[in-house]
Amino acid sequence: MPQRYLITGGAGFLGINLCRHLLDRGATVRSLDKAPFRFPERNAVEVVQGDVRTRVDVERAVSEVDVIVHAAAAPPLAPLDEIFSTAISGTRLLLEAALAQRVARFIFISSAAVYGIPDHQALHEDGPLRGVDLDGQSKIRAEGMCRAARELGLIVSILRPQTIVGPERLGAFELLYDWAHSGRNFPVLGSGKNRFQLIDVADLCSAVELCATRAPDAVNDTFNVGARQFGTLRESFQAVLDHAGHGRHVVSLPAGLAIATLRVLEALHLSPLYQWIYERATHECFVSVERLGRLGFTPRYDNAAALTRNYDWFLAHRGEIGSARGITYRAPLRKGALRMAKYLF
Repeated sequence: MPQRYLITGGAGFLGINLCRHLLDRGATVRSLDKAPFRFPERNAVEVVQGDVRTRVDVERAVSEVDVIVHAAAAPPLAPLDEIFSTAISGTRLLLEAALAQRVARFIFISSAAVYGIPDHQALHEDGPLRGVDLDGQSKIRAEGMCRAARELGLIVSILRPQTIVGPERLGAFELLYDWAHSGRNFPVLGSGKNRFQLIDVADLCSAVELCATRAPDAVNDTFNVGARQFGTLRESFQAVLDHAGHGRHVVSLPAGLAIATLRVLEALHLSPLYQWIYERATHECFVSVERLGRLGFTPRYDNAAALTRNYDWFLAHRGEIGSARGITYRAPLRKGALRMAKYLF
């Protein structure tokens, strides 16, 4: 499958996993990211340190590539103007450059956040889009640009992954891993018996590969990406506590009171948890992956395996985590009022 790839956001959680996945398959990989690329693969990846919102950086990065994987995104806790400008201005510049330079394929990493808070089961790609927060709303607008580029002849795959876990991932999952390692129980909002789907980053990388290599007509579409086996939120979290080996358990909190408290803490900037996380936590939350399955998508990891794999990475890299900075998915949480909460469990 050797091809020339540009990965935007290549120094991020998803980006570095994509770089590794493609390098292992003999591809030539270029990264565009405003953050430094500080990984062992530094000599194997062509690094363009720049911004997807800057035309000269984009045009330099897009030159002579076959496939663009647009994974760059501002994290949900970033300033609002950064979220919108990265998703909208960045996507527009990349699509314009791809069309001008006749790039063969464009793969946009969107998000299941475009569906908003689920109000029915098994969300399908043709269902209504109701982004609950600015991240979801900005991705809806970026998807519209991608569909417009299809009309101009660009082959564009839009991928809507569920919440991604796997090596290099921290963000909100650091709470679970830290509490499990410390021998604490872990709370869920409500009973935790709602089915809740995740996606392992390795399986998302395989979905990207499918979109880069299958027939153009087959991939010029929008696809949900999620685990086939996932179970309930309680079962998923309990798998990590069991794996940690301290005999701890998932405990329920009254959903209404907990959500109201988290809303207040978020408004006061005292919590790292944002609306899309805690509002979805009490809902059945899964998407249909039937359409992607027709391309041959066969995810390897269920929720439990994906989370425990990520937990093992967390344990192996705990000494490095404290030195990370920022609010990316690869940085430790600014826990705020939740810093001491684990001692209550």
